[in-house]
Amino acid sequence: MNERPRGDAVAKWRVPVVLLPFLAAAPFAALLAGQGPAEGFTGHTLRADLFHTGTAEQEIVALDRVRAEGPWPGSWNRLLDTTGLGKYFFEIVDTATAAVLFTRGYSSIYGEWETTGEARAGTFRTFEESLRFPEPERPFELVLSKRGADGGFQVLWRTTIEPQSRFVDRSPIAPRPVRALFENGPPARKVDLLFLGDGYVAAEMEKFHADAERLAGVLFATEPFAARRGDFNVRAVETPARESGVSRPRAGVFRDSPLGAAYNALDSERYVLSLRERQWREAAAVAPYEFVVLLINDRKYGGGGIYGLYSTVAADSAFSPYLLVHEFGHHFAGLGDEYYTSAVAYEQFTGSHSEPWEPNVTALLDPAALKWRELVSADVPLPTPWGKERYEEESRAIQKRRHELREAGAPESEVEELFRAERELFTALLGAEPWAGRVGAFEGALYEANGLYRPAVDCVMFTRDEVGFCPVCRAAVERVIDLYSE
Repeated sequence: MNERPRGDAVAKWRVPVVLLPFLAAAPFAALLAGQGPAEGFTGHTLRADLFHTGTAEQEIVALDRVRAEGPWPGSWNRLLDTTGLGKYFFEIVDTATAAVLFTRGYSSIYGEWETTGEARAGTFRTFEESLRFPEPERPFELVLSKRGADGGFQVLWRTTIEPQSRFVDRSPIAPRPVRALFENGPPARKVDLLFLGDGYVAAEMEKFHADAERLAGVLFATEPFAARRGDFNVRAVETPARESGVSRPRAGVFRDSPLGAAYNALDSERYVLSLRERQWREAAAVAPYEFVVLLINDRKYGGGGIYGLYSTVAADSAFSPYLLVHEFGHHFAGLGDEYYTSAVAYEQFTGSHSEPWEPNVTALLDPAALKWRELVSADVPLPTPWGKERYEEESRAIQKRRHELREAGAPESEVEELFRAERELFTALLGAEPWAGRVGAFEGALYEANGLYRPAVDCVMFTRDEVGFCPVCRAAVERVIDLYSE
């Protein structure tokens, strides 16, 4: 969870709020004009709502329902995912021909939860999960696979779906107000980003739109998003709450917010997730989207990001710019956390030090085959030395002080002041490293101090320092932009 400077607003103008009844073809037919479906597809979107249940040792997937949405917003020319990202991977396979029609990699809340102590103790839990894909014309098989310790995928579950059957829910999506922050072309040719707000009451809708515009400005002032702004459409959907704010269980604060976002996810005080996937998916279905940011109407520092699911950010935190960029890095490009001294819920994230799938973390098993080798200059040693002991000493002292402040119920302003002092310290400390600004393999990443390496001594995925994405992270972001834009 980290930050960036705010930057200018995304646009100096604002498109009026409009109601977009997504399933009624009219508004989106115009947006999708000339972007007819690929052969074998109807042009619409299906959503398979699943239940993902189990422990650290057992895993069960069950189909809840198949939900029809509106026109498919994605590219018809890039139906197969070649990025290699995600803990899970699903395929849509034509049952008559065995042709693979569509694939996507993704990660999930279940995939994180199964690494926690609760899961390892044998406690069963169930999580909602949804997979979205273009609707095939004929019966198809939905095949879900999971990445193994060797990095390969093995089939976990499969089911056959008849898209024309009466068991597909085709009830209308309830309309909601949608505002375009900016649009650069048809959804099928652009990356479609959607902002949803949780914990904003009806009287705070202008605050929600101002927060969305401000934080979109932060994102598109950050490279490589700044240079690729023309490849995006950005919209915001209104989801009014009955009460302002979201649940903070450790503080005894509970809210029935419309999207179900709450702090203390996986029992981590700063981790903000929604476990009510059906709710936010229904809200999002009024507009075309591939990526979603849940803006949380709260000041307490917190956020979260899961590849292919969503990212969250406490909109009123002094560090919301950092949180937005860092967490969106997880959600959009599958970037792994590079920090390793902060407390997290995971007891064993990677298992053995096999090569992680995250594009910005490596086990450095073979330096000659380093996944970002083309970005490393010949004079940079691998692994790359850095002042690791000094950093760890300072970082753990700050973590201890942060814990004390939280336990004492200190005001958020004191935590923010601690973070500012930390940023000043580490900006100077890491900026003075001999290999600062160079790509290498710096030990300490993905919650582990030893055996895993990150590409740069500093990056927005490592600290709250205002350094942006390192070259490896920027390249990972660009690969995903290329998958969704034309």
